[in-house]
Amino acid sequence: MLKVLNHPLLEHKLGHLRDKNTNTSDFRNLMTEIAKSLTYEAMRDWTDTDLVEVETPLAKTHVTRIMNPPIAVAILRAGNGMLDGVLSMIPVASAGFIGIYRDKFIQNTVEYYFKLPAKPEGRTILLCDPLIATADTMVAAIDRLKSYHVGKIKVLSLLISDHAVKRLEHFHPDVEIYAINVEKEMTENGYLVPGLGDAGDRLYQTK
Repeated sequence: MLKVLNHPLLEHKLGHLRDKNTNTSDFRNLMTEIAKSLTYEAMRDWTDTDLVEVETPLAKTHVTRIMNPPIAVAILRAGNGMLDGVLSMIPVASAGFIGIYRDKFIQNTVEYYFKLPAKPEGRTILLCDPLIATADTMVAAIDRLKSYHVGKIKVLSLLISDHAVKRLEHFHPDVEIYAINVEKEMTENGYLVPGLGDAGDRLYQTK
């Protein structure tokens, strides 16, 4: 299932991310802000809650508490740029990391790092990757997560290609996708067009 967040404020922020003249500090802040909005939407249907009695300055009342919070998982390294935004919205969430890339020589994905919190079985996953072009690494990351018998997986992304949406719906139709925009074109090297360049390089000033 794909849900595109159509909102003028998000389009405004995305426009600055697309601008090659946006500096690194602003780029990081904008990605964090958009990640918060994606998290807000992904948590909209959360039902695992409990009522806890607290006392306000005026009276006792019952308030809602999130139970069994999700695990925010970043696909290295660009996904790290979204992680602070997700965790600021869900401070009780834990975090995991997946290092994976597609090797053009062996025509397959290569995993070089994988770390999840203890006992991830049945836990909802918020899987963060700002740009999804071919979906090769995303499909492999979801495969790996499912091998740990996690619960529902929700993908949080800024831009995703139409090709990637179709691949994810084919290989993992149960996964929910939250994005700001669907890009119709890709370069031969797998960059989204118009896209915003290499998110990792722009986040960390690397080449």
